[in-house]
Amino acid sequence: MSTRTQSARTDPVIESREQLIRPMQKGEKPKVDWRIGTEHEKFVYAKSDFHAPSYDEPGGIRDILMALTEYGWSPVEENGKVIAMAGPDGTVSLEPAGQLELSGAPVVNIHQTCAETGRHLTQVKAIGEKFGIGFIGAGMWPDKTRAELPMMPKGRYAIMSSYMPKVGNLGLDMMLRTCTIQVNLDYSSEADMAQKFRVGLALQPLATALFANSPFTEGKPNGFLSFRSHIWSDTDPDRTGMLPFVFEDGFGYERYVDYMLDVPMYFVFRDGKYIDASGQSFRDFLNGELPALPGEKPLESDWQDHLSTAFPEVRLKSFLEMRGADGGPWNRICALPAFWVGLLYDQGALDAAWDLVKGWDMAGRETLRDKVPELGLRAPIPGGGTLQDIAGEVLKIARAGLAARGELNSAGDDETGFLAPLQDIVAAGKTPAEVCLDHYHGDWNGDVTRIYETKSF
Repeated sequence: MSTRTQSARTDPVIESREQLIRPMQKGEKPKVDWRIGTEHEKFVYAKSDFHAPSYDEPGGIRDILMALTEYGWSPVEENGKVIAMAGPDGTVSLEPAGQLELSGAPVVNIHQTCAETGRHLTQVKAIGEKFGIGFIGAGMWPDKTRAELPMMPKGRYAIMSSYMPKVGNLGLDMMLRTCTIQVNLDYSSEADMAQKFRVGLALQPLATALFANSPFTEGKPNGFLSFRSHIWSDTDPDRTGMLPFVFEDGFGYERYVDYMLDVPMYFVFRDGKYIDASGQSFRDFLNGELPALPGEKPLESDWQDHLSTAFPEVRLKSFLEMRGADGGPWNRICALPAFWVGLLYDQGALDAAWDLVKGWDMAGRETLRDKVPELGLRAPIPGGGTLQDIAGEVLKIARAGLAARGELNSAGDDETGFLAPLQDIVAAGKTPAEVCLDHYHGDWNGDVTRIYETKSF
């Protein structure tokens, strides 16, 4: 989630609808300037007893963050608490229960993404050795209850944790017990954004299936392959979902602005503090009638903050965020951007992907989204068949898109090799979650804590 470091009291007051559209318009870039921003989260645990470290305990989350100064990272504070680290590879920040996230720097190709990921994992693993800490990539804590997990000292998390139970049953699980991988991608125009948004939404369930990696809750199988994905279906209906309007004729920036104006607010950031505006209307804010700040109108930075508080399967800010994947190991952290860059950054591949899904009806898309957390690659696609039936074709399109980019490393390899973990999953017809379940019922003998020795970074 976004990390604010200061109040921008001097930025412009919003006086026109054009200012609401401007962040999306400013995101337009010529293809030569398109970049790839990869974000990945991991769970942090003490090797001695697998507990999730608190912020303040010795060798806990604060100490882990500060140890990154040894590698050139600089602390970012909120109310005197270190909540993130900034450096050349982006930002290392905290999710609500201390999940550690790298929001990577914008890079040109997947080779750079994977090198960035490798540097980060090398650093945190070395720090972990010092403190007796381990890190694991998964979609959900396999064994922790909510009560066993700490809360990090970020103001927005206190507001969200109070509001979540009012609008859904699983919002606190989303905050405390999940991890994801996502990739942020550029577009050249409003039309290009719309096509990428549509393809991204339609095929997000396939990404969810390929990366499904959260089959356990509190030490037992939970009946899902991606419980993390299921959690989003009961978090907050006002700010999640498949966004049917994206597939309507005429979709563009203005329609997304209307959607965001109908998403209830969480907060306003002023003078280094988060002011609770949960459930209140940004439309009222535009009229100077926000109960949390009576008489004040929003600043452009307030709108930027608000854009970060919706959680649909694909999110638009000044770039597009692909949000459907569970957390996982290093090779899948590299595979997710390869999957989406291959599909979306080459026009031939983008057109081919759209041809594959453009005939799907909205009811079928919604059914697919609803079924994929439980069924994975066996989830039904509109018109008949399953995700397994089209997964190979989609990866073939992505592979062709990556090959067309011709981005080579020093050994002369292009980016297509990063798809190999996904091709293995499709060939086996078995998601990562199903592999874990096989271990659970087999050599783990029903002991889910075996995941720490076999699946940690």
